[in-house]
Amino acid sequence: MIKVFVVDDSAVVRQTMQQLLEGNAELTLVGSAPNPLIAAPSIRKLRPDVLLLDIEMPGMDGLTFLRQIMQTEPMPVVICSSLSTEGSKVALDALASGALAVIAKPRVHLKQFLEESRRELVQALKTAARSRPKKMIAAARPPSAESEKRPAVEGLHALAVNKPVVIGCSTGGAQAIEQVLTALPGDSPGIAIVQHMPERFTALYADRLNGLCRIRVREAKSGDRLERGVALIAPGGRHMQMRKNGGQYYVDVQDGPPVNRHKPSVDVLFRSAAGCAGADALGIIMTGMGDDGARGMKLLHDAGARTIAQDEESCVVFGMPKEAIGLKAVDQVLPLDRMAGAILSFDARG
Repeated sequence: MIKVFVVDDSAVVRQTMQQLLEGNAELTLVGSAPNPLIAAPSIRKLRPDVLLLDIEMPGMDGLTFLRQIMQTEPMPVVICSSLSTEGSKVALDALASGALAVIAKPRVHLKQFLEESRRELVQALKTAARSRPKKMIAAARPPSAESEKRPAVEGLHALAVNKPVVIGCSTGGAQAIEQVLTALPGDSPGIAIVQHMPERFTALYADRLNGLCRIRVREAKSGDRLERGVALIAPGGRHMQMRKNGGQYYVDVQDGPPVNRHKPSVDVLFRSAAGCAGADALGIIMTGMGDDGARGMKLLHDAGARTIAQDEESCVVFGMPKEAIGLKAVDQVLPLDRMAGAILSFDARG
C-alpha cells in the first residue's frame, strides 16, 4: 500500500481525500494536518510514501515546507493548491523546488472538484510514489540580473547551420532541464525541448529559465528558428515538430490528439527530428514516467543521430530512459551532471 499524508488547512480537503482513498487497493491515507508545523512530527514518525501539500497555509507556507523537505529528507510531493490556478509562478517555484506534480484546485465548489478529479489525483499520487526525489542543495535561485546582460548571438555564427539538440523528459524534468541549461554557455547549439507540463505553465517556465541561463529560453511559436544560443520549450497542450528549410531548422507548433497520453509528446518531436536532421541531431531523453520518447529516439538512433539517456541513479523516475535503453535506441547513458558537457562535445565535432 502507498501511504499518503495530506497537509492542507482546509478540513474539506482533508475529509474528502480520506473518503476518496477509502477502499483504494493501492493507496491509503495514514494521516493529515492543517499546516506544516503540526504535520512535521507526524511525517517523521509515519514516513509516508507521498505527501499531498497545499501552498497557502497558516504558520508556514507549503513552498517553504517543501524546500525544507527537499534539502533534508527528500520525499515525493504533489502540490494541490488554488495558488496554482492559471499557471501561477508559485506552482513553477514548487516544481523547481522538487515537487513532482501540481494540481490546481478551485476556491469554490472544492468538494465537487476533488471528487470529479479523483482519477487525476490518484494517478498523480501513484506516479509520485514511484519516484526517487533528489536532495536539493539550495532553494531555487532567483533570476539573475547579470544573466540579462549577456549579448545576443549575432552575425554568421548565429546563422551557421548548427547541429540541433532535442530533449524530452517528464516527471522530475523541470529541475533536470534547469540543471542542464544553466550549465551551458550563451553560444550553445539550438535546443528544442518537450517537458510534459500543463497549459499556461510553459510560458512562465520558459521565462523563469531565461532569467537563470546564459542562453535565451522561450516558449516556442510556429516558425521559430532553432538558432544558436536559444532553447525553445514546447507549449503545454500543443505538439512541437522540427523541420528544415534553406539550411536552417525551424519548429512548428500544432494541435492534435495526445500521443502516448501526452500533448506535447516527446515522440512527436523526436520523430520529426529524425526525419529532417538525421545524423546532424543529438537526442537526449531524461527523467520521466512512462515510455513517451522511446520509439522516437529509436528512429533518431536508426537515422544516425547521437542519442543519450539519463542514468537511473540521477533520475527522479527511470521510466522514459529505461524504455529507450530497452529498445536499443541509446548510444550512451550519462548522469545528469554530464549532460551539458555532452551537448558541448557533440557541438564541437563540427
